[in-house]
Amino acid sequence: MSSDNVKTLYATFDTRQAADLAIEHLVQQYGIDRTDVFVEAKGADNTAGTEPSGGDVLNREGSGTRNDAALEGQLQVSVDLALEDIAKAQAAFEEAGARDVSSR
Repeated sequence: MSSDNVKTLYATFDTRQAADLAIEHLVQQYGIDRTDVFVEAKGADNTAGTEPSGGDVLNREGSGTRNDAALEGQLQVSVDLALEDIAKAQAAFEEAGARDVSSR
């Protein structure tokens, strides 16, 4: 694809679980190649989001919830895609609860 026909779509998520769900939708439901999808901390700190979710919730070593998750900020998922796939990717992000969806 030429760079004129490719955009990068970005979205932020509060939990790793929501970011993973967006990635799953992009790849499995909408056919976006997994090698074109990226997830990273939005800021400089290591993070699993801003609130516990998924494996960050239950304490497998005892009762109650875990309190050791790296909750240092939002996660950003980005995807490089053809212009005709933008609507599909936006739908996947919205279905997973994305915030601040933008493109470049």
